[in-house]
Amino acid sequence: MRKTLTTAVAVLGLVLALAACGSSKKTTTGASTPAKTSGATTHAASGPGAGKPAVTLGDKNFTEEYILGSLYQQALEAKGYKVALKGNIGSSELIYKALQSGQIDGYPEYTGTLLTAIANVTAPPKSAQAAYQQAKAFLETHGYTMLNPTPFYDSDAIGTTKAYATAHHLHTIADLKALGKSVKLGGLPEFRTRAQGLVGLKKDYGIDPTFVPLASGLFYNALDSGQVNVSDVFTTDPQLGSGKYVVLADPKHEFGYQNVGLIIKKSVLAAEGPAFAQTVNAVSALLTTKAIIAMNAAVAVSKQAPAAVAHQFLTANGLG
Repeated sequence: MRKTLTTAVAVLGLVLALAACGSSKKTTTGASTPAKTSGATTHAASGPGAGKPAVTLGDKNFTEEYILGSLYQQALEAKGYKVALKGNIGSSELIYKALQSGQIDGYPEYTGTLLTAIANVTAPPKSAQAAYQQAKAFLETHGYTMLNPTPFYDSDAIGTTKAYATAHHLHTIADLKALGKSVKLGGLPEFRTRAQGLVGLKKDYGIDPTFVPLASGLFYNALDSGQVNVSDVFTTDPQLGSGKYVVLADPKHEFGYQNVGLIIKKSVLAAEGPAFAQTVNAVSALLTTKAIIAMNAAVAVSKQAPAAVAHQFLTANGLG
């Protein structure tokens, strides 16, 4: 890769320094194993969370979510809360069912994905703030709420190798239409049926590729090997900084606004007291685009454990 991610370790150091100086108020898939599926790190002996009921958080099935789950878990534990983390639960559709069934009390979610995959919203919001407000309003009617959104924004995108894009004169998603079924499009299985996925791409761009389901973390391997020609990717994937890949322009804004907020049951939030939301919001405020890409790189490329990366970040910012 043009920009090797020895940079990953260096970038992590850089991002810790950046975040420790404070966050700006403005907005990956890698193969990794979630740090934990249950349990917690050492709890603080005292703090606002001491003596409060135990909380179970979950995260979804890709690198960035593993990091987010670990960040919120560890920051809360540092305040004395007892937090179990169930990692790698699955797609939004699956993890929201886990929330509804009481298996978990909350999880980090992307505003646009919540609206389209869970709330079945068809009219896209006009701004990131509108997406957040609409997502929170939906949750409030179901007994949940969403805490403050992150500055960073992570959207799906359609990526390919620079070589393939050049050979087929690809600049925007619409350019795939002429290739018909000959183009193989990879993505997580749920991408096939989502409005912010293949369903929407067919409707808005008229493309009709051959869909190839891929496991989380295998998008770039599949592109490199020729298993797929183009793939759903995430805009905070560290691999996109290598110079080897390009993202096709999305002039119709198919993938919407995707800031992250922690969903939590309102009853749980009330029982835990104000310091719970304050702690989660303090973590979220630090999560700039540079910060999350660097942490994604440390896990997906340098193969550090999500919990270890989260610990370094929180410690550098006085939240660990």
